Amino acid sequence: MTQQANILALIPARGGSKGLIGKNLYPILDKPLLQYTIDEAQKSRHITKLMMSSEDVEINRYAESLGVKVNYIRPASLAEDHTTTAEAVLHALDWLEERNELPDAIILLQPTSPLRTVEEMDDAIEQFLASDKQSLVSVQPMKEHPFKCIQQQDGEWQYLAKPEKFVSRRQDYTNDYYVINGAIYIVTPQWLREKGEFTGEGESELFVMDCISGVDIDDLTDVFQVEALLKMRQMQLK
Repeated sequence: MTQQANILALIPARGGSKGLIGKNLYPILDKPLLQYTIDEAQKSRHITKLMMSSEDVEINRYAESLGVKVNYIRPASLAEDHTTTAEAVLHALDWLEERNELPDAIILLQPTSPLRTVEEMDDAIEQFLASDKQSLVSVQPMKEHPFKCIQQQDGEWQYLAKPEKFVSRRQDYTNDYYVINGAIYIVTPQWLREKGEFTGEGESELFVMDCISGVDIDDLTDVFQVEALLKMRQMQLK
């Protein structure tokens, strides 16, 4: 894929949320959560179009107030708790294809990752364009090493992974372990339609982020963490 590819940034932001009511418009310091993602995406060198995927009138109205043109409205049937993000994006792709606006690739930017920067968005897009893969997913180093994590079933437990030799210090492990953080997904329409999901084991390009940029908001505890990190960033910029 060339560096002049048509890259659509799609922001999925349904109105319902169980962990944090009204999450996508929840105030984080001086602005709603959704705005952090929109502000960064609008500065991108590579994103050619920004699109919302929401059934919520208030969310769409707020996105429009920030300069995002909202033509597409996600059906309420694809905004339920059981609806997968892939299902919602596939519907948006069909809508775009009907209008001859199908992009070369989609970068999915979930609003729940407000610390993700435009530099990381553009770096991820460049890595994707330079690769021979049709899928990219952002990851970050695991805080809890799998050699020290256990799973329990029927009263019995075992390690998630067993090293050849157990060591106590993280720096002594020879393998790198990451966790998908949900901050960035990039796929071609063809990939998503064929696979029905954004990633494939051994098939997706990995974009490594630090643990701060990859923080995901799910509840109030995450909000407090993000606000503290944002204040720290603001102090560093002064």
